[in-house]
Amino acid sequence: MRIAVAADSLDGIAERVVTALRERGHEVVPHGALNDGERADWAWACEAAARDVAEGRADQAVVCCWTGTGASIAANKVPGVRAALCADAYTAGGARTWNDANVLALSLRLTSAVVLDEILDAWFASRPSTDAVDQANISHLSEIPISSGNG
Repeated sequence: MRIAVAADSLDGIAERVVTALRERGHEVVPHGALNDGERADWAWACEAAARDVAEGRADQAVVCCWTGTGASIAANKVPGVRAALCADAYTAGGARTWNDANVLALSLRLTSAVVLDEILDAWFASRPSTDAVDQANISHLSEIPISSGNG
């Protein structure tokens, strides 16, 4: 599988994410601080990884920033992306199963190497639900209008 990976710094687990994905046999497309030729700021780096998914250059993405919050917000601005901020394996498995998440957002600060491995194991072991209710929820996401911000 081809996985886009973005990080806004090399702190915490940033480089470990790349290593762990490669150890699992995935091809990694690096962005932000993981790619010397790109802007490292979280909004730009995570947008680039999310666009790789939305435009078919990557099957999935992992986006990271200090808390993971900005990374998930930036990725979710890209149409067709369903990014989930996951701090544990249960949440990661649920995000793939019930939300058909295609982008995993992680905190560089709070995610240890051990927890990262557990999250990745759960993420890749899970498949989107075939339950009609779950599928209806995912389909409905594309029907939710984008607010103009005017009330």
